[in-house]
Amino acid sequence: MKERLARLKAVRKLIKTYRIESQEILLGYLQKEGFIVTQATLSRDLKLLKVGKISDGHNGYVYSLPGDDEQQETERTYIHDFLRGYVSIEWSGNIVVIKTYSGHSDSVALAVDNLGFDDVLGTIAGRDNTVFVCLREGISGENFINCMKESIPELEA
Repeated sequence: MKERLARLKAVRKLIKTYRIESQEILLGYLQKEGFIVTQATLSRDLKLLKVGKISDGHNGYVYSLPGDDEQQETERTYIHDFLRGYVSIEWSGNIVVIKTYSGHSDSVALAVDNLGFDDVLGTIAGRDNTVFVCLREGISGENFINCMKESIPELEA
């Protein structure tokens, strides 16, 4: 978890500091910073950080981070979707089951995916009212709930 957070922080810093035109260039900078990651991992990181490309004013495009206000608004939207849709959370080992109101499983799963919880391997939204969350080995449902409460203080689980 800490490695990913450190890597995301490094990606933000690199994009703010350098003129980065491609993932290959960004991967090179990350390697110089001591992070060895695959292109697929970097793609997920860029998506999580909502990184886009903007015109450099010449003949190319460079990576750009969203404004802090935009990022906070997006996070608030996911938190709102989660709180509006979930009914209860239970777990067994590293599997978490989130019961949702009818029709809310997709939005709750999307919120969990996009809030960037490092201990989540993935989610599966049921057809109607259940979300399954698979956690990394060694992470319990209780650890996950505590992490969620840090991001979503209004959460009652």
